[in-house]
Amino acid sequence: MNLEELCSNLGLDKEEYVELLELLVGSGSEDISHLKQAVANNDAEQAARAAHSLKGAAANLGLTDLSETAREAEMQAKEGSLLQIEEKIKILQAKLDEIAALTC
Repeated sequence: MNLEELCSNLGLDKEEYVELLELLVGSGSEDISHLKQAVANNDAEQAARAAHSLKGAAANLGLTDLSETAREAEMQAKEGSLLQIEEKIKILQAKLDEIAALTC
């Protein structure tokens, strides 16, 4: 992930962008927690909402890999394929952890 390129694409300086990434890590962690809970409760609608929230936040910051994975999870939830989402959750968490490491 090239922070300078992402900052430039959004017209932000690095400090501003890192601050937004920190907010994403917090909200994204909540979204992943809601996604896990929704899967545990077999609640496809809630799972889709949580994945959609993460998808949008990531897209707004130019994080296409994270956004695309969340989009895939959202589509799986809308199709009722909750068991397949668990692998997406692991990927989402790993990507979010990678972003968190950049903000330290």
